Amino acid sequence: MRTNLPRVLQHHLTALRMLLAFTVITGIGYPLLVTGIAQAGLSHQANGALLTTNGTPVASSLIGQNFALPKKNPDDAQEPLRPDPKWFQPRPSVGGYDPMNSGASNLGPNNTDLIKTVRIRRAAVAAFDGVPPASVPADAVTASGSGLDPAVSPAYAYEQVDRVAKVRHLAPVKVRTLVAHHVQARVLGFLGQRSVNVVELNHALANLM
Repeated sequence: MRTNLPRVLQHHLTALRMLLAFTVITGIGYPLLVTGIAQAGLSHQANGALLTTNGTPVASSLIGQNFALPKKNPDDAQEPLRPDPKWFQPRPSVGGYDPMNSGASNLGPNNTDLIKTVRIRRAAVAAFDGVPPASVPADAVTASGSGLDPAVSPAYAYEQVDRVAKVRHLAPVKVRTLVAHHVQARVLGFLGQRSVNVVELNHALANLM
C-alpha cells in the first residue's frame, strides 16, 4: 500500500510494529507456552519442589538448608551455628544456604586457608559423628560450587546413621534402610555421582517418628 508518509517515519512505524509483534511473541506467548508445558509435565519441580508437613510447605528439595540447634542469642548474627545431632547434616556452605547469597569460596586446593579449614572441619565432623577423622568423606568438609546443593554422598549419609539413631532412640538398621531408600543413582546412569538429598532425607526422618 502506497503512503505519502516520510521515509523516516515509515521506518519508525515498521520498527514499532516489529517491537509490538516480538513483545507479544517473546513477552507473552513464549512464557505462557513454557509455563503451560512446565505445569503439565513438571509441576512439582516448576513450583519449587516443595516438601510439606500436614499440608504446610516446610522446605524445597532443590535448596539445601542448615539443620542446627537454636542460637543461644538469636540477635547475634556472628554466633556460629551448632549442628543438631538428631538430623542428618548437609555439607558446608559458604553462604549459609542463603538463596540470595549463592556462591563458592573460590579457594584453590593448595590454598593454605582452605587446607586449614578442611582440617578443622574434618576434626569437628569426626568428633560429632564419632568416627575416625580418616573416614570422613571429602564432601563433609568442602562446600559445593553453588553453596545451595542439598545433596551429600551416600558415604557421608551412612556415616551419620549411628549418631542420628542414637539421639532419636531408633534402631540403626531402620535409619540405615531409610538412607538406602534415598540414595539417588547417577543421572542417565553415567552423569555425576550417586547422592542423597539431605532435605528429603530429613523430611522422611521426621515422618518416621
